[in-house]
Amino acid sequence: TYDIPIRQKANLTAEEAASYFNNSINKLRQMTDTKDCEKYVLWVGNRRLIKQKAFESHLPKNIRFK
Repeated sequence: TYDIPIRQKANLTAEEAASYFNNSINKLRQMTDTKDCEKYVLWVGNRRLIKQKAFESHLPKNIRFK
């Protein structure tokens, strides 16, 4: 397996996204359970992957990233 830094990944797991965006996993899941989340969530079966660039542009501009 390869260890790719989180900032270079196109899609993040919910755990990786919560860590990267400095948010709780529960809040991230709540944000990605809405109907309009198709823009920044990719579902693979029951697994939710967060499209990093699309999610970044969806968040308010005052959120700080790691």
